[in-house]
Amino acid sequence: MSPTALAGLRAQLSLVQPVLRTAAARMWHADAGLPGRYRHYLRAMHQVIRASVPLMERAAARCEALPHDPVAPPLARYLRAHAEEERGHDDWLLTDAAAAGTTPGALTAPTPPAHIAALVGAQYYWIEHSHPVALLGYIAVLEGNAPAPGLAARLARETGLPHAAFETVRLHADLDDGHSADLDRLIDRLPLDPAQRSLVAVSALHTVAALAELFDRIATAPHPSESAHE
Repeated sequence: MSPTALAGLRAQLSLVQPVLRTAAARMWHADAGLPGRYRHYLRAMHQVIRASVPLMERAAARCEALPHDPVAPPLARYLRAHAEEERGHDDWLLTDAAAAGTTPGALTAPTPPAHIAALVGAQYYWIEHSHPVALLGYIAVLEGNAPAPGLAARLARETGLPHAAFETVRLHADLDDGHSADLDRLIDRLPLDPAQRSLVAVSALHTVAALAELFDRIATAPHPSESAHE
């Protein structure tokens, strides 16, 4: 008997998860640069997360244009519902940035760099030119690697920034386990054909690699002085 779609995806991800965990550990290393890295993280994650709802809405619309595809209707329903659950999360990051001493414009004004466009933009390509089911691989990685439950408190302690600057980290630690379980059930329920299974896996593996690169860039980038507030 062949493995389920979920089991196959989890097996593939298990081989590359250490890369992502190592990059995250470098990013969150406790030293004098951690406050600057955290502010950089807020900016980068805002550039990523502000695309989440538009991505899901576009993927749902593509599903709704595929009336004879058995995967499309349940996938569209999931994406529409999940988009509502994720709506406004980019605004949480603006609030956290303000608490960390960074103006919201520092998050919204810069042109997103190429590595963030590559992380997010691949999903638009696959949605438009392959199948919107690709987005499940992206979501599986982002929600399957939620912040650890104690990370927000540790970062507040080690950076000296106020606890209010870490609400998004804390809330995603609370929420993403449930979201990940919902996604797991969906993946195992969808009648994915071999090409669709492969697409979900390719999307997930790309997301791991691109997210690890993002974390590595944050970990190694020079940061402005604390007085500049990025």
